Parts: sequence; C-alpha cells; structure tokens
Amino acid sequence: MSKPKTERALKDTEAQAMTRMIRVSPQKLNLVAALIRGKKVSTALADLAFSRKRIAGTVKKTLESAIANAENNHELDVDSLVVAEAFVGKALVMKRFHARARGRASRVEKPFSNLTIVVREVESA
Repeated sequence: MSKPKTERALKDTEAQAMTRMIRVSPQKLNLVAALIRGKKVSTALADLAFSRKRIAGTVKKTLESAIANAENNHELDVDSLVVAEAFVGKALVMKRFHARARGRASRVEKPFSNLTIVVREVESA
C-alpha cells in the first residue's frame, strides 16, 4: 500500500525547475532572478547570456531546464512562455574561520541558495 498521489501544485499551463545548493548568497542571486521576472523566455535567456554576474550561467541553465520541462513533460508552446515566478530561498551556511592577529579568529560564512523558476504559457492577444 502506498500513499495516494498528491495533486499537482502548479496549473496545467505552468512548469517549473529548481536548483538547490547554489554556492552564492541569496541576496546576490535575487539580483539576477529579478532581472528575468515577468519577461518572455527568449528575452530572459538573452539577458542572462549577456549578464556580467558570475551566477547568471547557473540561472540560465535552470531557466532552460524549466523550458524543457514545459515542452517535454507538459506539452506547452515554447514561443508563448513567460517567466511567471523566479524566487530564491536560503539553504545552509558553511561556517569557516579566518586567522587574525594576536591569536584571534573571525568567522567567515559561506552561504548557499535555492532557486525556483516557474514558466507559464500565455495566449497571444
């Protein structure tokens, strides 16, 4: 006996992709996620390709995964997709130390983030 299948959290016109444990702070990742929110996927991919932020390549890869999920798993039209949501969450924080003068130490925190991108199919007017 298994559990009953849970209902799909997204609508039928939506698909999502998630990347976990990205080695960048959530604040820096949110700057890049804000760059693509609400845009058509073709425009968002172009913006990420020419962005000078280091993490833009990872965000682009996640967006491409969401587009592939929409096309292959949910039979959505790629040309009419927009980035409905792009949100960032906190993951773990590695704590390290940095040796300082006179035998002291200071704490260095290395944060990780989670990224979720939801794409939605919209009808052209």
